Amino acid sequence: MGNTKKVRKAGRLGSRYGVGIRKRLLKIEDKQQKNYICPLCGFKKVKRKAAGIFTCGKCHAKFAGGAYLPTTLPGTIIKKTVAQKGFASKGKTLEKMIEESPVEEEEQEEETGEKKAEKVAK
Repeated sequence: MGNTKKVRKAGRLGSRYGVGIRKRLLKIEDKQQKNYICPLCGFKKVKRKAAGIFTCGKCHAKFAGGAYLPTTLPGTIIKKTVAQKGFASKGKTLEKMIEESPVEEEEQEEETGEKKAEKVAK
């Protein structure tokens, strides 16, 4: 009993609790029972064991996440910010390298200007 085509797993609740709550329950349960990609080994074997605890079936890694999903929105934002800061630090070293060798850039510009002039002459 409780698993129908129209209401799926929320059918176990019958007509109790209201339509809105049953719809939200379906969304959450679908997400929490889905397999996710392991951040360590990369296989799609991560399952939820308890609220906020996830384990990988392949490498047996155990890690914490959100209550229903292995990653949370603030966690993904922080990862992106850290990645951008790492890129920004590399960008500063590139700027220093460019500032140290402006003569090479001028030579390249002159060469490209000569090539354009040759193409126009042909």
